[in-house]
Amino acid sequence: MKAVVCTKYGPPEVLQLKEVKKPSPKQDEVCIKVYATAVTASDIFIRGSQLPIQFLLPMRLFIGLTKPRKSIIGLVLAGEIESVGKDIKRFKAGDQVYGITGFGLGAYAEYNCMKEVDSTYGCLALKPAKISYEEATAAAYGGLLALQIIEKGKIQCGQKVLIYGASGTSGTIAIQLAKYFGAAVTGVCSTNNLGFVKSLGADKVIDYTKEDSLNSIEHYDLILDTVGKMKSSKLKEECKKALSSEGKYISIDDGKLELQSERLVKLKELIDSGYIKPAVDRIYPLEQIVEAHQYVEQGHKRGGVAITVEHSN
Repeated sequence: MKAVVCTKYGPPEVLQLKEVKKPSPKQDEVCIKVYATAVTASDIFIRGSQLPIQFLLPMRLFIGLTKPRKSIIGLVLAGEIESVGKDIKRFKAGDQVYGITGFGLGAYAEYNCMKEVDSTYGCLALKPAKISYEEATAAAYGGLLALQIIEKGKIQCGQKVLIYGASGTSGTIAIQLAKYFGAAVTGVCSTNNLGFVKSLGADKVIDYTKEDSLNSIEHYDLILDTVGKMKSSKLKEECKKALSSEGKYISIDDGKLELQSERLVKLKELIDSGYIKPAVDRIYPLEQIVEAHQYVEQGHKRGGVAITVEHSN
């Protein structure tokens, strides 16, 4: 099968498309025919190993000290169950699924095997029926992140919520989730994305590139930081000061991503009911994985960047 192999840390060019052996599922695994994967911020970190020193060593202990322990990286997939092990109960051959591979990685390939039970090595659920495989990758990664921090924030109807990084993969879904729960949403993004963020349902937008953006700050009950604490600015710090007396600031860096298929099921229901529409900025073929990584590293994408995996048979 075709797979993208990463044998050392470095720039996008270290990724190479190669022929590798197709995996076979164990008794407690399913084999997924991958139709789409994605380039996420996590994939960029894993490939480039470019993290602050306090995060670098702990991360490398998990993924490999001198090179990725798993040569086939990739954290997100959407596809169809090709075969199942004899102990599988939740899925059957032919099921369309989406999920996160966790420390198992392996999504940059035509096939990948995963357990059906949630763990740090992944979570899997039936794919939303009303979206494409490419859109499902944005729903899996951005959706899990967004729903996790939304639930942690315990949003109440009528509250004022500010979403910093509103045009990213998780930010775009966080807007829609916050609106679903009845919040008044302000999105923070760049000039080029103001209209896009408004179209997702944001009641107000703040342009972080403008000097007068501080004048747009109100009092908020909840701030969701979807860009992470490594990216700071005067605007972000002033927004934190604008929290109400019992307000909460929650960052995607506050704890690890919880791999829960239960949340994927909830997202599926919301997507199929029309409350959420995952946003995909660009779609690349697997053969252009290097270009896809180069684009995501620029930091200007809207929603997710998906990779289509074509099969020869």
